[in-house]
Amino acid sequence: MAAVRVRQHVNPLSSKYQTPTPPPDWTKIYADMTLPLHLDIGCARGRFVLSMAQLQPDWNYLGLEIRDPLVEEANRLRDELGLRNIHYLFCNVNKSLRPLLSSLPSGMLQRVTIQFPDPWFKKRHQKRRMVQADTVADLADYLAPGGSVFIQSDVEEVAIEMCDRFHSHPAFQRTSSQWLPTNPLPVSTERERATQAKGEPVYRALFERV
Repeated sequence: MAAVRVRQHVNPLSSKYQTPTPPPDWTKIYADMTLPLHLDIGCARGRFVLSMAQLQPDWNYLGLEIRDPLVEEANRLRDELGLRNIHYLFCNVNKSLRPLLSSLPSGMLQRVTIQFPDPWFKKRHQKRRMVQADTVADLADYLAPGGSVFIQSDVEEVAIEMCDRFHSHPAFQRTSSQWLPTNPLPVSTERERATQAKGEPVYRALFERV
């Protein structure tokens, strides 16, 4: 199947993305609702969580993405592989994260990844960035104690801003004051591999829910 061609940048503040995505019936999606959940925010084509779901079948995986064609393609591939521990949802995270998380069983969310989000370089566009104070507050309310948030970017300014937002919330503690030299997860994203192949730095940090 040919790859779906979609716009690289989507403005999350446009009117078409202001309606929250209703939570699905999770019991019809995951074969085992007792497994811990790994949430990948801004999953793009979803290949990272797809690989993780196959490598770690004792976890459930959820990818959130604002570009609907990528979600449809990812779910088709999931169905072709017959996986019952992974799902992709089209949504604007800044509008849908809290209603989605509140519909999950308490304590199910145990790991979150936010990797290479759109940097929105222009100052007037930075309010479009994915990790806002409300995003962090929502994760603080629903991530299980001891759970983790792994963030990374190839733009240091964006990585610093994400770290600052998590650091400013009392529910999160950074595991190291320095950038992590390697990815603590067993799977790398496509962007991560491409960045490293060019010899460029990746800025990584891990936070724990205290």
